[in-house]
Amino acid sequence: MIYSASQPNILKAANLIQSGDVVAFPTETVYGLGASAYNAKAIAKIFAIKNRPNFNPLISHIADIDFLSEYAKTDERILALAKQFWPGPMTFILNRKDNNPALDLACAGLSKISVRMPNHPVALKLIHASGVPIVAPSANKSQTISPTTAEHVQKSLGDQVPMILDAGSCIVGVESTILDMTHKQVVVLRAGGLAAETIEDFLGEKVLFSDGNPNKPSSPGQLLKHYAPRYETRINVKKTEADEFYIGFGKIQGDLNLSRSGDLQEAAANLFEMLHIAEAQTKKTKIAIAPIPNVGLGRAINDRIKRASYK
Repeated sequence: MIYSASQPNILKAANLIQSGDVVAFPTETVYGLGASAYNAKAIAKIFAIKNRPNFNPLISHIADIDFLSEYAKTDERILALAKQFWPGPMTFILNRKDNNPALDLACAGLSKISVRMPNHPVALKLIHASGVPIVAPSANKSQTISPTTAEHVQKSLGDQVPMILDAGSCIVGVESTILDMTHKQVVVLRAGGLAAETIEDFLGEKVLFSDGNPNKPSSPGQLLKHYAPRYETRINVKKTEADEFYIGFGKIQGDLNLSRSGDLQEAAANLFEMLHIAEAQTKKTKIAIAPIPNVGLGRAINDRIKRASYK
Protein backbone atom coordinates (compact mmCIF):
# COMPACT_ATOMS: atom_id res chain seq x y z
CA MET A 1 0.00 0.00 0.00
CA ILE A 2 1.22 3.49 -0.85
CA TYR A 3 1.72 6.00 1.97
CA SER A 4 2.83 9.63 1.82
CA ALA A 5 6.41 10.05 3.04
CA SER A 6 5.40 12.03 6.14
CA GLN A 7 7.48 11.85 9.31
CA PRO A 8 4.90 9.65 11.12
CA ASN A 9 4.85 7.25 8.16
CA ILE A 10 8.66 7.18 8.00
CA LEU A 11 8.66 6.15 11.66
CA LYS A 12 6.09 3.44 10.91
CA ALA A 13 8.31 2.21 8.08
CA ALA A 14 11.32 2.19 10.42
CA ASN A 15 9.35 0.05 12.86
CA LEU A 16 8.67 -2.43 10.07
CA ILE A 17 12.40 -2.55 9.25
CA GLN A 18 13.25 -3.11 12.92
CA SER A 19 10.64 -5.87 13.22
CA GLY A 20 12.10 -7.83 10.30
CA ASP A 21 9.83 -6.74 7.47
CA VAL A 22 10.46 -4.95 4.18
CA VAL A 23 9.58 -1.43 3.02
CA ALA A 24 9.75 0.28 -0.37
CA PHE A 25 11.19 3.79 -0.26
CA PRO A 26 12.47 6.48 -2.62
CA THR A 27 16.07 7.37 -3.36
CA GLU A 28 17.44 9.86 -5.87
CA THR A 29 18.10 7.00 -8.31
CA VAL A 30 15.15 4.57 -8.16
CA TYR A 31 12.76 3.25 -5.51
CA GLY A 32 14.35 0.57 -3.32
CA LEU A 33 12.97 -2.47 -1.50
CA GLY A 34 14.62 -2.29 1.90
CA ALA A 35 15.33 -4.48 4.90
CA SER A 36 17.81 -4.48 7.79
CA ALA A 37 21.27 -5.45 6.61
CA TYR A 38 21.61 -7.60 9.73
CA ASN A 39 18.34 -9.55 9.41
CA ALA A 40 18.82 -12.56 7.12
CA LYS A 41 15.12 -13.54 7.22
CA ALA A 42 14.09 -10.04 6.13
CA ILE A 43 16.68 -10.05 3.36
CA ALA A 44 15.40 -13.45 2.24
CA LYS A 45 11.98 -11.79 1.83
CA ILE A 46 13.55 -9.33 -0.62
CA PHE A 47 14.96 -12.15 -2.76
CA ALA A 48 11.61 -13.99 -2.65
CA ILE A 49 9.45 -10.95 -3.45
CA LYS A 50 11.68 -9.90 -6.34
CA ASN A 51 12.34 -13.46 -7.51
CA ARG A 52 15.99 -12.41 -7.46
CA PRO A 53 18.77 -15.03 -7.53
CA ASN A 54 20.50 -15.10 -4.15
CA PHE A 55 23.96 -15.10 -5.75
CA ASN A 56 23.29 -11.47 -6.80
CA PRO A 57 24.57 -9.19 -3.97
CA LEU A 58 22.63 -6.25 -2.53
CA ILE A 59 23.69 -2.68 -1.74
CA SER A 60 23.71 -1.55 1.89
CA HIS A 61 22.52 2.04 2.39
CA ILE A 62 23.94 4.13 5.22
CA ALA A 63 23.22 7.66 6.43
CA ASP A 64 26.59 8.62 7.94
CA ILE A 65 30.07 8.39 6.42
CA ASP A 66 31.48 7.54 9.85
CA PHE A 67 29.50 4.27 9.81
CA LEU A 68 31.38 3.05 6.75
CA SER A 69 34.46 1.99 8.71
CA GLU A 70 32.36 -0.16 11.07
CA TYR A 71 31.93 -2.98 8.56
CA ALA A 72 34.20 -2.15 5.63
CA LYS A 73 37.91 -1.58 5.14
CA THR A 74 38.62 1.99 4.02
CA ASP A 75 41.56 4.17 3.05
CA GLU A 76 42.21 7.84 2.33
CA ARG A 77 41.12 7.57 -1.30
CA ILE A 78 37.82 5.90 -0.41
CA LEU A 79 37.05 8.45 2.28
CA ALA A 80 37.95 11.34 -0.02
CA LEU A 81 35.51 10.04 -2.67
CA ALA A 82 32.83 9.55 -0.03
CA LYS A 83 33.23 13.07 1.32
CA GLN A 84 33.10 14.50 -2.20
CA PHE A 85 30.19 12.53 -3.70
CA TRP A 86 28.07 11.30 -0.77
CA PRO A 87 25.23 11.51 -0.33
CA GLY A 88 24.82 10.69 -4.00
CA PRO A 89 24.51 8.00 -6.71
CA MET A 90 27.85 6.30 -6.05
CA THR A 91 28.27 2.81 -4.58
CA PHE A 92 31.54 1.34 -3.31
CA ILE A 93 32.57 -2.31 -3.45
CA LEU A 94 34.81 -2.72 -0.40
CA ASN A 95 36.44 -5.55 1.49
CA ARG A 96 34.41 -6.52 4.53
CA LYS A 97 36.02 -5.68 7.84
CA ASP A 98 35.04 -8.95 9.45
CA ASN A 99 33.13 -12.12 8.68
CA ASN A 100 29.90 -11.09 10.41
CA PRO A 101 27.55 -13.91 9.26
CA ALA A 102 24.58 -11.53 9.51
CA LEU A 103 25.89 -9.82 6.36
CA ASP A 104 26.45 -13.02 4.36
CA LEU A 105 23.10 -13.06 2.57
CA ALA A 106 23.24 -9.35 1.69
CA CYS A 107 26.76 -9.88 0.33
CA ALA A 108 25.83 -13.13 -1.47
CA GLY A 109 28.49 -14.89 0.62
CA LEU A 110 31.28 -12.73 -0.81
CA SER A 111 34.11 -11.21 1.21
CA LYS A 112 33.16 -7.82 -0.24
CA ILE A 113 30.30 -5.47 0.60
CA SER A 114 28.42 -2.95 -1.56
CA VAL A 115 27.57 0.30 0.21
CA ARG A 116 26.33 3.81 -0.56
CA MET A 117 24.70 6.85 1.00
CA PRO A 118 21.55 7.91 -0.93
CA ASN A 119 20.89 11.57 -1.64
CA HIS A 120 17.23 11.64 -0.66
CA PRO A 121 15.79 13.09 2.56
CA VAL A 122 13.22 10.30 2.97
CA ALA A 123 15.82 7.56 2.53
CA LEU A 124 18.21 9.21 5.00
CA LYS A 125 15.46 9.77 7.57
CA LEU A 126 14.36 6.13 7.23
CA ILE A 127 17.91 4.82 7.74
CA HIS A 128 18.43 7.06 10.78
CA ALA A 129 15.07 6.06 12.30
CA SER A 130 15.73 2.35 11.67
CA GLY A 131 19.11 2.49 13.35
CA VAL A 132 20.66 -0.03 10.93
CA PRO A 133 22.05 -0.03 7.41
CA ILE A 134 19.25 -0.83 4.97
CA VAL A 135 19.94 -3.20 2.08
CA ALA A 136 17.82 -2.30 -0.91
CA PRO A 137 17.78 -3.42 -4.52
CA SER A 138 15.28 -1.76 -6.86
CA ALA A 139 11.66 -2.33 -5.79
CA ASN A 140 10.46 -4.38 -8.75
CA LYS A 141 10.40 -7.96 -9.98
CA SER A 142 13.85 -9.13 -11.01
CA GLN A 143 14.80 -8.35 -14.63
CA THR A 144 11.86 -5.97 -15.17
CA ILE A 145 11.92 -2.19 -15.58
CA SER A 146 13.21 -0.35 -12.51
CA PRO A 147 10.68 1.82 -10.62
CA THR A 148 11.01 5.60 -10.44
CA THR A 149 7.59 6.23 -8.84
CA ALA A 150 5.61 4.62 -6.03
CA GLU A 151 3.01 3.57 -8.61
CA HIS A 152 5.67 1.59 -10.50
CA VAL A 153 6.43 -0.29 -7.28
CA GLN A 154 2.75 -1.00 -6.65
CA LYS A 155 2.28 -2.26 -10.20
CA SER A 156 5.27 -4.61 -10.01
CA LEU A 157 5.09 -5.92 -6.44
CA GLY A 158 1.48 -5.28 -5.39
CA ASP A 159 0.49 -6.25 -1.85
CA GLN A 160 3.70 -8.22 -1.23
CA VAL A 161 5.15 -5.01 0.23
CA PRO A 162 3.34 -3.80 3.38
CA MET A 163 4.41 -0.18 2.94
CA ILE A 164 5.51 1.97 -0.02
CA LEU A 165 6.70 5.45 0.95
CA ASP A 166 5.75 7.90 -1.80
CA ALA A 167 7.86 11.00 -2.41
CA GLY A 168 7.18 11.50 -6.11
CA SER A 169 9.47 10.75 -9.05
CA CYS A 170 13.16 9.99 -8.62
CA ILE A 171 15.41 12.82 -9.79
CA VAL A 172 18.36 10.86 -11.21
CA GLY A 173 16.31 7.98 -12.63
CA VAL A 174 19.07 5.37 -13.12
CA GLU A 175 20.81 3.34 -10.47
CA SER A 176 24.07 4.35 -8.81
CA THR A 177 27.53 4.10 -10.33
CA ILE A 178 29.32 1.13 -8.75
CA LEU A 179 33.05 1.45 -8.07
CA ASP A 180 35.20 -1.52 -7.09
CA MET A 181 37.69 0.00 -4.64
CA THR A 182 39.44 -3.25 -3.70
CA HIS A 183 42.21 -2.86 -6.29
CA LYS A 184 44.97 -0.32 -6.90
CA GLN A 185 42.99 1.15 -9.80
CA VAL A 186 39.32 2.09 -9.50
CA VAL A 187 37.06 -0.16 -11.58
CA VAL A 188 33.55 0.85 -12.67
CA LEU A 189 31.39 -2.28 -12.44
CA ARG A 190 28.16 -0.47 -13.34
CA ALA A 191 27.81 2.89 -15.02
CA GLY A 192 25.20 4.96 -13.22
CA GLY A 193 24.02 8.31 -11.97
CA LEU A 194 27.53 9.70 -11.37
CA ALA A 195 29.53 10.03 -14.59
CA ALA A 196 32.87 8.23 -14.73
CA GLU A 197 34.44 11.38 -16.15
CA THR A 198 33.48 13.27 -12.98
CA ILE A 199 35.15 10.61 -10.86
CA GLU A 200 38.28 10.70 -13.04
CA ASP A 201 38.49 14.49 -12.78
CA PHE A 202 38.34 14.28 -8.99
CA LEU A 203 40.89 11.46 -8.68
CA GLY A 204 43.19 12.77 -11.38
CA GLU A 205 43.42 9.30 -12.87
CA LYS A 206 41.63 7.06 -15.34
CA VAL A 207 39.18 4.41 -14.16
CA LEU A 208 38.75 0.98 -15.69
CA PHE A 209 35.44 -0.51 -16.83
CA SER A 210 34.30 -4.09 -16.32
CA ASP A 211 30.98 -5.88 -16.89
CA GLY A 212 32.04 -8.59 -14.43
CA ASN A 213 30.90 -12.20 -14.64
CA PRO A 214 27.09 -12.42 -15.13
CA ASN A 215 27.13 -16.00 -13.80
CA LYS A 216 28.89 -14.94 -10.61
CA PRO A 217 28.24 -11.21 -10.14
CA SER A 218 30.41 -9.25 -7.73
CA SER A 219 27.96 -6.36 -7.67
CA PRO A 220 24.33 -5.63 -8.59
CA GLY A 221 23.48 -4.85 -12.21
CA GLN A 222 25.79 -7.39 -13.87
CA LEU A 223 23.19 -9.89 -15.11
CA LEU A 224 22.98 -10.00 -18.89
CA LYS A 225 19.20 -9.56 -18.90
CA HIS A 226 17.98 -6.78 -16.63
CA TYR A 227 15.66 -3.74 -16.60
CA ALA A 228 13.65 -5.45 -19.35
CA PRO A 229 10.15 -4.54 -20.63
CA ARG A 230 7.78 -7.28 -21.73
CA TYR A 231 8.16 -6.30 -25.39
CA GLU A 232 11.16 -7.24 -27.51
CA THR A 233 13.47 -4.23 -27.56
CA ARG A 234 16.02 -2.98 -30.09
CA ILE A 235 18.62 -0.29 -29.35
CA ASN A 236 20.71 2.13 -31.45
CA VAL A 237 17.84 2.28 -33.94
CA LYS A 238 17.68 5.05 -36.55
CA LYS A 239 15.02 3.49 -38.78
CA THR A 240 12.07 1.79 -37.12
CA GLU A 241 9.72 -0.94 -38.22
CA ALA A 242 5.93 -0.53 -38.33
CA ASP A 243 5.32 -2.54 -35.17
CA GLU A 244 7.88 -0.68 -32.99
CA PHE A 245 7.12 1.93 -30.35
CA TYR A 246 10.00 4.36 -30.82
CA ILE A 247 11.78 6.22 -28.03
CA GLY A 248 13.81 9.02 -29.57
CA PHE A 249 16.63 11.21 -28.33
CA GLY A 250 17.64 14.73 -29.31
CA LYS A 251 16.74 15.53 -32.90
CA ILE A 252 15.62 11.95 -33.54
CA GLN A 253 11.90 12.05 -32.80
CA GLY A 254 9.62 9.17 -31.90
CA ASP A 255 6.50 8.27 -29.97
CA LEU A 256 8.40 9.62 -26.95
CA ASN A 257 11.69 11.49 -26.62
CA LEU A 258 14.13 11.00 -23.74
CA SER A 259 15.36 14.57 -24.18
CA ARG A 260 14.54 16.79 -27.15
CA SER A 261 17.50 19.00 -26.28
CA GLY A 262 19.89 16.04 -26.13
CA ASP A 263 20.47 16.48 -22.38
CA LEU A 264 21.80 13.18 -21.00
CA GLN A 265 20.82 14.04 -17.43
CA GLU A 266 17.22 14.61 -18.52
CA ALA A 267 17.35 11.42 -20.61
CA ALA A 268 18.55 9.35 -17.65
CA ALA A 269 15.79 10.74 -15.44
CA ASN A 270 13.17 9.88 -18.10
CA LEU A 271 14.47 6.46 -19.17
CA PHE A 272 12.59 4.05 -16.90
CA GLU A 273 9.38 6.12 -16.90
CA MET A 274 9.32 6.04 -20.71
CA LEU A 275 10.05 2.31 -20.76
CA HIS A 276 7.07 1.84 -18.42
CA ILE A 277 4.89 3.88 -20.81
CA ALA A 278 6.16 1.90 -23.81
CA GLU A 279 5.42 -1.36 -22.03
CA ALA A 280 1.89 -0.26 -21.05
CA GLN A 281 0.79 0.80 -24.55
CA THR A 282 -0.88 -1.81 -26.77
CA LYS A 283 -0.75 -0.31 -30.29
CA LYS A 284 2.77 -1.58 -30.99
CA THR A 285 4.26 -4.97 -30.10
CA LYS A 286 7.95 -4.04 -29.98
CA ILE A 287 10.13 -1.22 -28.65
CA ALA A 288 12.98 0.59 -30.38
CA ILE A 289 15.34 3.16 -28.87
CA ALA A 290 17.38 5.79 -30.70
CA PRO A 291 21.20 5.91 -30.39
CA ILE A 292 22.51 7.47 -27.18
CA PRO A 293 26.02 9.02 -26.96
CA ASN A 294 28.23 6.76 -24.85
CA VAL A 295 29.70 9.53 -22.68
CA GLY A 296 28.80 10.85 -19.23
CA LEU A 297 25.40 9.59 -18.12
CA GLY A 298 25.01 8.12 -21.60
CA ARG A 299 27.14 5.21 -20.39
CA ALA A 300 24.53 4.41 -17.73
CA ILE A 301 21.65 4.74 -20.19
CA ASN A 302 23.37 2.46 -22.71
CA ASP A 303 24.15 -0.08 -20.00
CA ARG A 304 20.47 -0.25 -19.00
CA ILE A 305 19.06 -0.48 -22.51
CA LYS A 306 21.68 -3.05 -23.54
CA ARG A 307 20.54 -5.32 -20.72
CA ALA A 308 16.88 -4.48 -21.39
CA SER A 309 17.28 -5.64 -24.99
CA TYR A 310 19.23 -8.83 -24.21
CA LYS A 311 17.59 -11.95 -25.68
